[in-house]
Amino acid sequence: MTPNDRFVTKNVVLVHGGFVDGSGWEGVHRSLRKSGLNVAIVQNPTITLAGDVESTRRVIAAQDGPVILVGHSYGGAVITEAGNDPKVAGLVYIAAFAPDRGESIATLISHPAPNDPVPPILPPQDGFLMLDRNKFAASFAADVEPVRAQFMADAQVPWGLEALNGAIRAPAWKAKPSWYLVATEDRMIPPNAQRSMAGRAAATVVEVAGSHAIYVSKPEAVAELILRAARSEAGARTQAVGV
Repeated sequence: MTPNDRFVTKNVVLVHGGFVDGSGWEGVHRSLRKSGLNVAIVQNPTITLAGDVESTRRVIAAQDGPVILVGHSYGGAVITEAGNDPKVAGLVYIAAFAPDRGESIATLISHPAPNDPVPPILPPQDGFLMLDRNKFAASFAADVEPVRAQFMADAQVPWGLEALNGAIRAPAWKAKPSWYLVATEDRMIPPNAQRSMAGRAAATVVEVAGSHAIYVSKPEAVAELILRAARSEAGARTQAVGV
């Protein structure tokens, strides 16, 4: 028996969020590969939502069979739209936005609850957003090793306002099985907001103590949820009925 024989879906595509690139998935990639899965990482420019959806679809198309599609943070919006691709068997949200039809990241964050942390987003410059480097670690990566967190702050990728304002047309979680990891110490997307989005998506939920960068700080916990999705028969049933 080969390692892949344990999985219903053997291909995983990982989608990063705003302010970062795909290199943060390194630990998750290593764990999934060790378990026998095929793993591809999308490098989205995060300029527009539509552009990132197309970039993600190109990576999905390159896989040799059904795919588990994984998104972190803004990457959740990307997979919510790109997940309608017929090759996608299931969606995994990692401390991610899971917008409904007509929603965008901008609308989801427009009315924070009282006492919710406010991400240190600087005023836009030339249509792009950045986080305050001096506050990046505390808000985004509080449990990441300090030297690495500082590198992440200094290596930020500008996040386009058009990506932030891109609205979902058809949320894939309404038709595809979903899983959601809530990062309980997140100071970018409040944990209660994560729970709310996971609930309306009828996602299978796990909660793990960690920051917004939990995919960096606790890659094994993130990989374990993805492995659960890859082993699930739910995605195979979705593929069988042609959803």
